[in-house]
Amino acid sequence: QVQLVESGGTSVHSGGSLRLSCTSTVKIFSSINRMAWYRSAPGKQRERVATITRDSVPDYSDSVKGRFTISRDNAENTMWLQMNGLTPDDAGTYYCNAPSDRGSYTLYQWSRGTQVTVSS
Repeated sequence: QVQLVESGGTSVHSGGSLRLSCTSTVKIFSSINRMAWYRSAPGKQRERVATITRDSVPDYSDSVKGRFTISRDNAENTMWLQMNGLTPDDAGTYYCNAPSDRGSYTLYQWSRGTQVTVSS
């Protein structure tokens, strides 16, 4: 069974940067087209903030465009999210997963995620 593992979350001050990592217990990145980062926060629905194709074509939500950079290394079975210019609105639990073609569901079970705290 595939388990996704996120890491890199911690507490930072507003304006700071973090780099999150995602890997999996079974190698999937070479065979999965789209991988994505999601985040959830209390009182908010989980949102997809960044998506990347197997050929490393990225796509971002408007809320993070210009500040976050998604990347992946299929051979290393790893994906990253470089987050710059963090604000308190970016705080939450960050997850990685693989969205379906239409984005209506994800291919894998949600893991525990990694917690990002941003203090003003």
